[in-house]
Amino acid sequence: MDAVAKMSVEANASNAAVCLVCKDGCSGLQPHSWRKACVACGCSSVDHAPGTHADDDRRMGRLLVDSPCAHLTAKVKGGGGLRLYKRNRMIVTNPVVSRKDPTFSTTTYDWAPFGLNQKLAKRYMELIPECQRPISGTGGAVLRRRQLLGQLPAYDQDPMTCQSLAGDDEVSAMLLFVKRYKLEALGVGEVALPGDSEALREAANQREANEQNHGDQSNRTPEQPSNGPENNTQYRCSNCGGDVASDSPAVFAERAGYAAALWHPACFTCAECGQGLVDLVYFWSDGRLLCGRHYCQSIRPRCSGCDELIFGESFHLAQDGSAWHHHHYCCWRCGQSLDTPCHH
Repeated sequence: MDAVAKMSVEANASNAAVCLVCKDGCSGLQPHSWRKACVACGCSSVDHAPGTHADDDRRMGRLLVDSPCAHLTAKVKGGGGLRLYKRNRMIVTNPVVSRKDPTFSTTTYDWAPFGLNQKLAKRYMELIPECQRPISGTGGAVLRRRQLLGQLPAYDQDPMTCQSLAGDDEVSAMLLFVKRYKLEALGVGEVALPGDSEALREAANQREANEQNHGDQSNRTPEQPSNGPENNTQYRCSNCGGDVASDSPAVFAERAGYAAALWHPACFTCAECGQGLVDLVYFWSDGRLLCGRHYCQSIRPRCSGCDELIFGESFHLAQDGSAWHHHHYCCWRCGQSLDTPCHH
């Protein structure tokens, strides 16, 4: 079975994803025709965390390709040009102390920062809240998948997953929008010791040179002058302003300038929702870190009914300031206008 067929089988097997909110009170995800919700229980489709790791890697591969982060993707053999996210999993072997013969247990992380040795990666995990550590089979792993779906919804990057694009003009507008944010805003944070920013910069310059040699030029934020923490022994977090120890892992964002900014692992968060940026994927906008969801809706209105971005010129603006596709400004059960009271 080739990679594409395998993904399709896994996706079909996950269609009945149980609601993480209702649990046994929901028989499984029954998608509404246009609202991103379950007809059976009314909870968001994100609350059902549908799909598999293979689906996630395919979606992330599509997001990162044609961006400065394309090196985090790889071609799929037999995939017809499909690229997958090179998700870094980490397995840690832990000795079990006892009076008997030594034994070992293992801890598997569904994701870990790219390019780190295990010691530094483990230290990174210790510096984020325990509930957010993506250890397989735990709530932290479930949270990571829910955040992937919530912060980086497929319908913010792939017109094929949208149900509300009306005509070729809106499809073209969305494709241009996605192309621009990949070149101008999208990035993936890098974890290193505070004094290693120069090495990160050199690696980024080398990647850019390789891309240009292959005719693939990307727009990057110009590097800031080296007048920040690079020239002294004190490092401060760009979020909380607290000290960052020289022997403690920090997160860097290339678009912010390696010499200008760094973050505590727990402080690498979206400036709007405050959530930790899942898999360190960020959007850099006006000197702020944003998750994909909040960046996209800062540029385009988002329909409060179907949750998709609006690319048409005409849409309904409610009194509370929320935006709607005209045909979605209605009760999602009976279809009656929200300006008219109904019993649902």
